[in-house]
Amino acid sequence: MSIEAKEEFTPKIVAFCCNWCSYAGADLAGSSRLSYPADVKIIRVPCSCRVNPMFILRAFEKGADGVILCGCHPGDCHYSTGNYYARRRMTLLFSMLDFIGVENGRTRVEWVSAAEGVKFSQTMNEFVEKIHSLGKNVRLEDLRCRNIIDRAKELLADGTVAACLGWKAGDLP
Repeated sequence: MSIEAKEEFTPKIVAFCCNWCSYAGADLAGSSRLSYPADVKIIRVPCSCRVNPMFILRAFEKGADGVILCGCHPGDCHYSTGNYYARRRMTLLFSMLDFIGVENGRTRVEWVSAAEGVKFSQTMNEFVEKIHSLGKNVRLEDLRCRNIIDRAKELLADGTVAACLGWKAGDLP
């Protein structure tokens, strides 16, 4: 007789936090003993504008179920206009994610200052709850695509296919 243990879904969340405000807000939430899920993995960045949209795509590709970008409030950036650039980039990224089929609620931008530990905690709790309701993100983990890429790498490593394409050994991905 086989008994299958059903595991409960725990979302993997990546949070890119600005060093000056949002990361300090997370620190305040922790020192104030406010709770937010341990599934939130915080990555400290110098400024929210330093988050390349490719970082977010890479996080999804590596298995993240949700990605949140937290930065200083507009007008309060320590680098003057960094969060304005981040807001523009994220707007474009959201439209691209929508185009490739990633649900709208899987990404979020939030402005949290260093004095807003309560807001940081509430934001993370709400975001994890939202991702939990959406379920596991499988859109960018399509196994068929991974198999095709792996097979292409095998063929290129053979050398004969690479030579036919005019590639040298150093050109291989």
